[in-house]
Amino acid sequence: MTRIAIFGDIHGNIQAARTVLEDIDSAGVDRLYCLGDLIGYGASPNEVIDLVRERDIPTIMGNYDDGVGSGRDDCGGAYRDAGERERGQASLMWTRAQVDAERKAWLRSLLPEIRVEAHGHRIRLVHGSSRRMNEYLFEDRDERSLERIAAVADCDVLVFGHTHIPWDRIINDVRFINAGSVGKPKDGDPRAGWLLLEVTPESVVATMQRVNYGIATAAAAIRAADGLPDHFAADTKTGGMPTSDARSG
Repeated sequence: MTRIAIFGDIHGNIQAARTVLEDIDSAGVDRLYCLGDLIGYGASPNEVIDLVRERDIPTIMGNYDDGVGSGRDDCGGAYRDAGERERGQASLMWTRAQVDAERKAWLRSLLPEIRVEAHGHRIRLVHGSSRRMNEYLFEDRDERSLERIAAVADCDVLVFGHTHIPWDRIINDVRFINAGSVGKPKDGDPRAGWLLLEVTPESVVATMQRVNYGIATAAAAIRAADGLPDHFAADTKTGGMPTSDARSG
């Protein structure tokens, strides 16, 4: 058996990141991968970047990593109202100002995707989808659209993040697994999330792990950061519900 830990969408939440990595270390995994979006929304972008770099964890570029690393004025989020868009832009600009040039260069070096083979299973890791880093794959997406993605996925298991909402389905013989979010869950559960894959020649068993961490400390850090909307602190405490729209960010 090969045990693979996958995590992502940390979004500047160093308290959640440290706790998740401690949990992963205690699980005794064989491989460890990050799906990106290390930064944005949370108060500790540099600390999160440094933590992942120090561990030398293979990491995919998320849309926030791209937006900050490349100095873009838009991070590719899908906002459904003016308030969400305004808060998203405030987060992007605040994070761009916090991250120095050397760290931005490292963000630009992140991988577009990671392909893993284990016991004959082809596992493809991406941030948003196998087509675009900022494409949202929600479980309730039109079935025909998911079938089109499955037809060209070129893998047995497609693991992704970006929506911050975990789900697991087989679509036209391709296993779709959303790994949830470490630092900004949007499924109503504020605990940090990471994905454990237990791979044998016969099967891939996927278990979504949830861990408690210093949520109040993370929320207080957001409130103390001059330029970050307090709305993000509320989201941290509620798991994105009901104060935020799950289809943004």
